[in-house]
Amino acid sequence: MTPDSGPANPSAEAVRLNRIVEGIVSIAAGNLTSRIPVSPARDQIDAVSTGINLLAEELDDIYRDLEQRVQDRTQELREAHAQMQHMALSDPLTGAGNRTALMQAAEDALAVWNVEQVRDAAPAVLMVDLDGFKDINDSFGHQAGDRVLQEVATRLLACVPGDSTVSRLGGDEFAVLLPDVSRMSARATAERVQEALGFKMKVEELDVWPRASIGVHLAEVGQSAKDLLLRADTAMYEAKEDGPGLVRLFEPVMLYARQLRRKMSSDLRNAVERNEFRLAYQPVVDLVTGKMQGVEVLLRWEHPTQGLVMPDIFIPLAEESGAILGIGRWVLRSALEQLAEWRKAGQDQDGFHIRVNVSPSELQSMDLVDFVRAQLRETGAAPGDLTLEITESAFVGSGDVETYSMRSIKALGVRLEIDDFGTGYSSISYLRRLPVDTVKVDRALIAEISRDEGQLQFVDAVHRLIQAAGMEAVVEGIETLEQAELLQDMGCCSGQGYYFSRPLTAEQVGTLLASGSRLPLATELLA
Repeated sequence: MTPDSGPANPSAEAVRLNRIVEGIVSIAAGNLTSRIPVSPARDQIDAVSTGINLLAEELDDIYRDLEQRVQDRTQELREAHAQMQHMALSDPLTGAGNRTALMQAAEDALAVWNVEQVRDAAPAVLMVDLDGFKDINDSFGHQAGDRVLQEVATRLLACVPGDSTVSRLGGDEFAVLLPDVSRMSARATAERVQEALGFKMKVEELDVWPRASIGVHLAEVGQSAKDLLLRADTAMYEAKEDGPGLVRLFEPVMLYARQLRRKMSSDLRNAVERNEFRLAYQPVVDLVTGKMQGVEVLLRWEHPTQGLVMPDIFIPLAEESGAILGIGRWVLRSALEQLAEWRKAGQDQDGFHIRVNVSPSELQSMDLVDFVRAQLRETGAAPGDLTLEITESAFVGSGDVETYSMRSIKALGVRLEIDDFGTGYSSISYLRRLPVDTVKVDRALIAEISRDEGQLQFVDAVHRLIQAAGMEAVVEGIETLEQAELLQDMGCCSGQGYYFSRPLTAEQVGTLLASGSRLPLATELLA
């Protein structure tokens, strides 16, 4: 063998080969920064070492790129998750929290409070409900309403402590969680909210002064987040009933009253089927002759356990629960049937008619006109025998469905009357645009005409404007002879009130019709 055919230094080559093996093992173990030394010889062993090093370097670059991509993707996923969490906990319109966010914040605050056992302060909830927000939507549109809600949320966030949670629960209802406050501080915050909302806001060239009813409740031992919200909500409803723009702190009696209302609301749904409603009849009188021109149909509820319940208590409940639709139709049907009974018994007078109140909810029913037409046909009543009384606010705030209902009812020949005129918008300008025949002047306008010359002149002016609009006027709430005479002197022809008669039973009305008696002699018939 020649010297060129064998290794010059077998031991050195073994070392170099061993290093290659070690480098491969290291790289295979994941150490991509590992490199195999290259000798100055630049032989085949070095060529292999260089190739392995280049491969490791390329793998390292690929790995680093992959690692960066993983990091970027992980960050994107984290951001997406955070965004989803934010969306799940926030109101999309206002950017405030939602009910879920409020409940979580309340549960967290209660957990901390229960651990720390601090009793001179506690988590509190302010339930904030805007007053008259429906009028903004109805008058200016939902876009304007949305802008009001956004501005309200901004003002709430600006006027409450930094650790508070502000949430919109839906519609025009907001809530504020104060995680650690005293009773006095909670009320002070509620008053700051009232003050912040009281400033004028500009909405599409319109000036709006929002007001809110606020209920406040501080947590008590053993109460849950749900309990906290329920009691604050109950106090808010109490504030709303007492008047706009008020703050009420929760008292236990409020919860009892709310439970009673819920029970009564539930009972209302079955009252028609249980035959618990009764009708009474308030005469409408010719102020000159005393002749009974007709009667206004009044509803009474004989509750099986609470006795007689008056309409001012149960009608709002019926409106809220939706039971008013069934109740209103029962009233109309029963009143027309009673008119048929009076006539069948020969108890009738020329021009005598009945007046039935129709709620705003009923006006929104697409089949109201068909129902009225069917009841007239089935009971044999002429359209002119019926007057439907609709509140002033329902006329002014009417939409397309309500306007359709009113015009179609008018086309049937049924008379329409504005009820409670003078308590709502009191704008004469819209009178000529409405499909109405009669305006009923509210009792509040005539209460002082016997003692206040200015008020008498005002009522006289209102009466003349009603006549100028081509309508008749009926004045309600006449309680004295002097009021009746003053109204007669100004040319008012029709009225009703306790001076003439309290509400009568069907039998008493029938007796009056049969005898032709003139009122106020009707007072002699009262039981």
